[in-house]
Amino acid sequence: MKGWRLLGILLVAFITIGVTMSPTLPVSASITTRTDIDPDAGIMNLDHLIFIVQENRSFDSYFGTFPGADGLPHAHGHFSACIPDPAAHHCHRSYHDTNVFDRGGPHNVAASNITVHGGRMDGAIRALRAIGTTCEHHPRSVCDRAKLGPSGQPDVMGYHTAQEIPNYWAYARRYGLQDRMFAPSDSWTLPSHLYLVSGWSATCPRPMDPMSCRSDLDLPGSNVASNGRTWTPVDGSPRPYAWADITWLLTHAGVSWGYYVGRGTCVLPPCEPREKPNTNPIQNPLPGFRTVKATNGFSNIRIHARFFELAAHGNLPSVSWVMPSYGDSEHPPDSISNGQAWVTKVVNAVMQGPEEQWLHTAIFVTWDDWGGFYDHVPPIRIDANGYGIRVPAFVISPWVRPGLIDHQTLSFDAYLKLIEDRFLEGQRLDPLSDGWPDARPTIREDAPRLGDLALEFDFSQEPIPPLILPFWPDGAVRERNPAPWTGG
Repeated sequence: MKGWRLLGILLVAFITIGVTMSPTLPVSASITTRTDIDPDAGIMNLDHLIFIVQENRSFDSYFGTFPGADGLPHAHGHFSACIPDPAAHHCHRSYHDTNVFDRGGPHNVAASNITVHGGRMDGAIRALRAIGTTCEHHPRSVCDRAKLGPSGQPDVMGYHTAQEIPNYWAYARRYGLQDRMFAPSDSWTLPSHLYLVSGWSATCPRPMDPMSCRSDLDLPGSNVASNGRTWTPVDGSPRPYAWADITWLLTHAGVSWGYYVGRGTCVLPPCEPREKPNTNPIQNPLPGFRTVKATNGFSNIRIHARFFELAAHGNLPSVSWVMPSYGDSEHPPDSISNGQAWVTKVVNAVMQGPEEQWLHTAIFVTWDDWGGFYDHVPPIRIDANGYGIRVPAFVISPWVRPGLIDHQTLSFDAYLKLIEDRFLEGQRLDPLSDGWPDARPTIREDAPRLGDLALEFDFSQEPIPPLILPFWPDGAVRERNPAPWTGG
């Protein structure tokens, strides 16, 4: 019955998903005809779900001029939105930013409120002037490489194209782009990553009592660093995240999972001195969950080398999250070329593994928050905590409808929903039924306005071949940042 239900969903996908088709790229490889794909089984054909999460870009800043997408508004040959600049006493329009180093802007709850401005989406520069950039608060030589626009615009008004990020655009053309992927909260990196793996961001006054947890988009887990800044390593005791994460359900269902980080990343203390390159602790929240400790899941938090080894041999777990190391995350002012090279390395590893693995895999690439960059689409209000401003997102799989542009409303909750529907028979992170009662206010995966990623696939089509791309396309700036950003 479930297979027939999924088939019915897929048959009406073109009606419900609202897609735009664009020409596919030339085929770069061939695929042997397979007989082990069952179109009636829908997403049950996907044995490996991979989530790659970069940092701090808005949808318009990366795909604002992508053909067919809901990109930068324009009229009469120019961009129609002109964003007020209180410092210059006039407004600025978007411009093509050909630089690979950006300063970006503020990206916290206060910045989001200013930027969204009641849905007018005209406060990006005002938020920048009021709060500042990471470069202003943490000056580094690399920030000097960021440039203003042709009319003196701050680079929060800049957008990139296939000229600067050709691989990202190539993936979006060949496979599928998602132009309504909203950050899960109107805040910064740590809350986004907590939503990624648990569907909530909270602080728990009594860490041993999940019912004491309350929503917190500022300093979840009360993780205030000794220097007073708004971040701190979250891996280690006491484990501040008392509510349930998705690995609690996966482990109890016998579903394999892996969370992959840089080789020097702290998983279990003591971890000093740290080895470089390591992943920013706020991108590695799982060690802070009591549910991970209860299931002894720390051995599933592994270094990148293990992911590449498993991919090469066709032994990837059912669910994988892959986080960048410092300098490769694209967090301003880090190089977007370095970040693109890292993502390409991960994608290529999967594509160059066994064909059987590729044919049963879907890769999702996104960014954790908007980074202060301009975006013109007001986020919808799904609950008191989100959604946040749009972020770039695309999907890579042999079964994505070629050239698809998905206009469904999505967030990281859609990733959890897909994991649950594929591997957990639809079980949600629901405190009434998941075996770990907590006080979460919303079962995000069941929000009526949330789209369904299952609609992006057609398992009756000819599978799309892998697209192996160079890490460093012609003209890409290949440079290790001298002092990569270490905040959120």
